[in-house]
Order: sequence, then structure tokens, then C-alpha cells
Amino acid sequence: MKLQPLYRITVFVPPVHLQALKAGILAMDDLAAGGYSHGMWESAPGQEQFRVQEGTASTVGVAGELVRESSVRLEFCIPRDHGRLQRLLDAIAAHHPWNTPAVFVDSTEFAAP
Repeated sequence: MKLQPLYRITVFVPPVHLQALKAGILAMDDLAAGGYSHGMWESAPGQEQFRVQEGTASTVGVAGELVRESSVRLEFCIPRDHGRLQRLLDAIAAHHPWNTPAVFVDSTEFAAP
């Protein structure tokens, strides 16, 4: 097996918006790698929380309120290509219900034959 440099993108999304987010991501990029496409991982719903700050036009909640929402962790990987990464981040922003979605990008390596 050889190590291949990748970006791992993790995004948290309410379960009711999961399929629309996945469709938006896959419309931008088929996530092809290693003889497969559409490779994604999702975890069972958990919970996210945030407090809306004064002056924020929040999709959910009002200023000062602590909001707790059900959330799914969605992950996928792509080869390290900054242009491709930026297009995917734009697709996430366009298809995610939150104003500021929780998106994390890690540089990592994947062991593949």
C-alpha cells in the first residue's frame, strides 16, 4: 500500500438537509478516486449547539438564545488540489442551510494499493 496525499473535508449538517447537501456536492464533483466515485461517510445524528450573537441574521434561533439542533457528520476526501477544494467549499456553502456551516479541512494521507 502507498500513502496518497488528500484533503479530508468534514461538514456538519441537519439530517433533513443531508441529501440536498450531498446532491449539491456531487453535482460539483463526483469525488472520483481509486476506482470509485461518490465516496462519502456519514455518522448517525448527534447534536450541535450555538448561541446566536447580536446582529446575526441566523437561519435558526434569535440573539442570545442557545440553540441545539440535530446534526449529521458528513466526510469525503479528494486529492490535494486547491482549486477543486475551493469549488467544493463553494458547493457546500450554496447547499447548506446555515449562514456559517461548520466545515473542516484536514490535509491527510490515505493508504491505498
